[in-house]
Amino acid sequence: MEDSPVALRVNLALRELLALAHDVQIALARRLGLGATDVQALQHLAAGTPMGTVDLAHALKIRSASATVLVDRLEAAGHVRRDPHPRDGRRVTLVVSEAARVEVRAALAPLVDAITRLTDGLAPGQAEVVARFLGDTTEILRAYAAEPPDAG
Repeated sequence: MEDSPVALRVNLALRELLALAHDVQIALARRLGLGATDVQALQHLAAGTPMGTVDLAHALKIRSASATVLVDRLEAAGHVRRDPHPRDGRRVTLVVSEAARVEVRAALAPLVDAITRLTDGLAPGQAEVVARFLGDTTEILRAYAAEPPDAG
């Protein structure tokens, strides 16, 4: 069965959106004066799940030593601090500073404002369909990213 013209347009638009996500991340890094991996690290740390350096290394798929260097750099720039782990005194938890949060919000403000204007223009029924589609698509992407590659 062939895709309908609308389904094809949606698929093509989604592919283009996914391709642009990397470019947006690079643009954000440039605006913040950081490297792309530094921005990815801040995104992981800002997500709310407490992480140490080893956890961050796993999330970024880099070596622990590289993550330590990255965290040292972010800490020196005032973007991250190392707090004692709440239950394990031998560990630390990485915390994004409020100053970094403010800086990221300011850098993203033009993008967020433009998307907000776009979503404000949707009728309530349209907004619900778009929200459901994007939520479902996010779950598909999350599952794909978590799935190990075929061993065969």
